[in-house]
Amino acid sequence: MTKKQKDKSGKKLDPDVKVKMNIQNIKHKIVVMSGKGGVGKSTVATNLAFALSMHGAEVGLLDVDINGPDIAMMLGIEDERLGSMDGAIAPVIVPPHLKVVSMAFLLKDKDTPVIWRGPLKMQVIQQFLGDVAWGELDYLIIDLPPGTGDEPLSIAQLIPDSSGAIVVTTPQDVALLDSRKAVNFAKTLKMPIIGILENMSGLICPHCKKTIDLFKTGGGFKAAMDLDIPFLGKIPIDPKIVETGDDGKPFILTYSKSKSAKEFNEVIKKIEDFVNNKVR
Repeated sequence: MTKKQKDKSGKKLDPDVKVKMNIQNIKHKIVVMSGKGGVGKSTVATNLAFALSMHGAEVGLLDVDINGPDIAMMLGIEDERLGSMDGAIAPVIVPPHLKVVSMAFLLKDKDTPVIWRGPLKMQVIQQFLGDVAWGELDYLIIDLPPGTGDEPLSIAQLIPDSSGAIVVTTPQDVALLDSRKAVNFAKTLKMPIIGILENMSGLICPHCKKTIDLFKTGGGFKAAMDLDIPFLGKIPIDPKIVETGDDGKPFILTYSKSKSAKEFNEVIKKIEDFVNNKVR
């Protein structure tokens, strides 16, 4: 327990107060969420955080998927462990300017399951936000598990002043149905919505170069128009995204000149404009 985590009388601070004090020097707190799994949400969060750090920003990446933490593997740091720093938790550092915290760093091995009920998840999320030495950051990217359960609700309650949520979807109707629920979840909790991102939007044939719409196309844009929120763009399917994720190498760095990377960078510009109040 550091001095900052006590009041003037020396009493321990309420966990919610600790969180507020500990993240007060983070400019923008961005939540990445989805209505269902399998839409590439963690891939988006990882590449977003890494790209912002490549641009020179000081960035934190918090993996709040307690039961299925994947971000450590995507960055090639699954064997790392959290340390300590002046009585606080020290995050794992990924050059050039990225601090990462994940449940994966606390597990015995990558095959160990986390079998917890809601209150325990809430407690560890409070610790990740209130006890980690995040320091001064330009961005904290928070990767949520799919759906609108305990973890998203905890984050919404602990960070009422978040810069907003990015809702990741794929074009097919079942994914869009759930993404609409994620949008309405954010609206209900008065969380700003940065926009909808349509992932896996068409496969570019490596032979004929034509686009094959495996999961339809345009659904994300229509959902954004129907719900009156921004549409951030479409990221095509690229097998190299899967390969780099499995190899622990951010796609945005390894294939920076690819069409998918260029589309992703356009999305990042829209996100930066939104959080800097250029677009609302």
